[in-house]
Amino acid sequence: MSQFGMQLHSKSKTKKFGNGKRKLKFRDKRRAELGNYFSATKLAAAKQETNVAKPTRRRGGAETSTLKQAAFANLQTKQGFKKVRIKGVMESRDNRNFARQNIITRGTVINTDLGKAVVTNRPGREGSVNAKLIEG
Repeated sequence: MSQFGMQLHSKSKTKKFGNGKRKLKFRDKRRAELGNYFSATKLAAAKQETNVAKPTRRRGGAETSTLKQAAFANLQTKQGFKKVRIKGVMESRDNRNFARQNIITRGTVINTDLGKAVVTNRPGREGSVNAKLIEG
């Protein structure tokens, strides 16, 4: 864990260039370049009536919302967008354990009132779930 409580991703210090020379760091990563932890948007309880979002401070004082629990999704159909309840998580392309843990990420197949749908946005960064209905 870093000084600021966020993940510090960096390149390996042991890898070499094509000529065999060791790579040296040009500079350290700045605080503004640090990433946040994985938000892990979970499926809300069946009787919950709203999505639970948490405000997050971004660079320059900008605020975005991080979705913590998702009960509803904005579903794109041929007639337009409809707000539907999420019944369950079917499968996740990121990690098969996410489906077991009911974690919703981009590309996750969810079960809704109108049928199966695939999540098209990143709920942990945008504060809502947008999905597209799967035909068939």
